[in-house]
Amino acid sequence: MTPIKTLRIFLPFAFGFYLSYLYRSVNAVISPDLIRDIGVDAANLGLLSSAYFIAFASAQIPLGIILDHLGPRKVGASLLVFGALGALIFAFSDTLFNLIVGRAFIGFGVSACLMASFKAFVDWFPKERIALANGAIMTAGGLGALTATAPVEFAVQLTDWRGVFIGLAVLTLLASLAIYFVVPERPPEKKQPGDSTFNDQFQGLLLIIKHPIFLRYVPVSVVSQGSMLAIQSLWVGPWLRDVGGLSRGETANSLLMMAIALACGFLSWGVISERLGHLGISSMKTSLFGMAIFSIMQLILISEPISFMVPALVLFAFFGTAGSLSYAGLVYIFPAHLAGRVYTTVNLLVFIVAFTAQWGIGLIINLWPQPAPGQFSAIGYQVAFATVLSIQLSCFAWIWIAKLIRPQK
Repeated sequence: MTPIKTLRIFLPFAFGFYLSYLYRSVNAVISPDLIRDIGVDAANLGLLSSAYFIAFASAQIPLGIILDHLGPRKVGASLLVFGALGALIFAFSDTLFNLIVGRAFIGFGVSACLMASFKAFVDWFPKERIALANGAIMTAGGLGALTATAPVEFAVQLTDWRGVFIGLAVLTLLASLAIYFVVPERPPEKKQPGDSTFNDQFQGLLLIIKHPIFLRYVPVSVVSQGSMLAIQSLWVGPWLRDVGGLSRGETANSLLMMAIALACGFLSWGVISERLGHLGISSMKTSLFGMAIFSIMQLILISEPISFMVPALVLFAFFGTAGSLSYAGLVYIFPAHLAGRVYTTVNLLVFIVAFTAQWGIGLIINLWPQPAPGQFSAIGYQVAFATVLSIQLSCFAWIWIAKLIRPQK
């Protein structure tokens, strides 16, 4: 591996995942425009934003098989074309239904960005470097989340939310071209013989989901990641406005600080995991520690810390990224030719949780009357966030219950 080849593998996928996270988080900033222009309530806002997640999730299981069979370059580049189309549909939509269709196309189109990069890293990089490489690509996502704050707010002021999505469509098409023409084809030895039939591929998938370590640790990982995505990519913005009383500009700046913490968290946890790995501490144990602190930060948010909302959100974002370490932790359990299916199976569950949580939060908030037009109840936020946290805590309890049911060495 030369530095040039490393960059050829890393940078195009990083650009794609950057856009994926930008799409994921942008509704937190433009939600006032959608409420004003389309007239959505909390439940419909949650449904609209979470359409990205359910479309993303629906692609994951077939995506894992396709990634293992065709390789990450062709799959990632092809799907991004659908993402560009979705951005155009979103930009020219005037109804809630059409916006949901556009958002779903976007989610489907970017569904391979992270998983394709993870698969490429397994194909090209040594195992001891995968946690660091995964952390680096997740950092690119954090930069996308950062762009979806004050920079998007500035762009909206220059044009409008429709103009922003037209620009995103162009960038998405460029990312597709970069992955297809810049990323090298995977090494021939990584094209797995003996796993080419659908039955072989399906049996590999069953091997993954029946594995006792997978069953024990994946629930807390996917609920932690899904909860963070659901809150960070939409509900933090309205929460800052409705509970914290922040203006639109102040909200965008607070989201910017949170996104910086997100990017730092992704990179930091990758570095921390690699260093602790030399001491015999697994990525999974490091991830569990970070997710436990993340739960504590959620409890603080539920208490509505008006005087230190931004520092609380910064810590929420930093520790919320720890769950992503579980991807690297699972690499060591399964053979390399199953990597695509391992990653996409976990990702499927993450995005099902994110969809359910994001829409569910809106449904719970809607149970309380609006204190003013376009605003949502503070009590509704508390109950919704507490419900999400209680599910996470039950998944932590499952780790110990599963150990009692089927002890692991």
